[in-house]
Amino acid sequence: MKLENIGDLQVLVHAARTGSLTGASAAMGVTPAAASATLKRLETQLGARLFERSTRAMRLTAQGQMLLDYAARALELIAEGEAQVAADRAGLVGALRVAAPSDLARTTLLPWFDEFLALHPDVQLVLSVGDRMLDVVRDEVDVAIRYGDLTDSQMIARSLIAERPIVTASPAYLERRGRPATPQDLPSHNCLSFGRGGRAHRLWKFSKDGHSAQVRVNGDRSTDDASLARQWAVAGVGVVSMTPIEQQADLKAGRLVRVLDDWEAAPYPLQALLPSGRFVPNRVRMFVDFLVAKFRDAASTLA
Repeated sequence: MKLENIGDLQVLVHAARTGSLTGASAAMGVTPAAASATLKRLETQLGARLFERSTRAMRLTAQGQMLLDYAARALELIAEGEAQVAADRAGLVGALRVAAPSDLARTTLLPWFDEFLALHPDVQLVLSVGDRMLDVVRDEVDVAIRYGDLTDSQMIARSLIAERPIVTASPAYLERRGRPATPQDLPSHNCLSFGRGGRAHRLWKFSKDGHSAQVRVNGDRSTDDASLARQWAVAGVGVVSMTPIEQQADLKAGRLVRVLDDWEAAPYPLQALLPSGRFVPNRVRMFVDFLVAKFRDAASTLA
């Protein structure tokens, strides 16, 4: 039996994203009973069970997981077409759902977001700020801006910039604690660590003239928000290792000073991640192209 109403696929998509029929009904603007009836009708028409249900949770079956990506793509295509028709113009329209690292968003991305929205006034930005990794399906993200190498084969990566982190501290801290001359001096300093992708960054690696060094650092505080680590460094609490683009304003103003200038860290790539196989609306493609150009210009300035 064929699917009679493609709109019924919404219950599959929203239930998968929220993990419950209650969440799906709220997202769809219907009662839980109506959402349950829609799911039952959908399963009957397809002749397959899409979820394993319990009193506590819903879990996709193999058939449900198989259908999910196609259903989400179909609904996005329809929404994109409706938005373009309603706009009655060739401009970009619709919601742009972006996830970005906390400090990079605050120090660098916010004015770029403003510029993109000014160029495309019918686009609405939905921004999720944080350093944790997101599930682009469950968290409804169009593009995730993330540091590090791509490890998920279900994602497509566009390179934005590959910087080498630098070690910095405030002038007040260096006056009080002294200036580290080599990486081996770092364990005696209060090194501020922060987590990206769920992992604390405590093993700092360097190279110089073909020689490599790595030291495990410690400090009296760590965080899952990189912007807090930078703010602690500015306040004179300790030493931090971050990319230059995140620190450029503080370095220029003299609030932070670079140390270990003659030692280099490994390049730390920043990428725009998009889900593989999902339809990518024109507004998302143009936004990523916009970011690529912006980071290219920023890299020239930093160099």
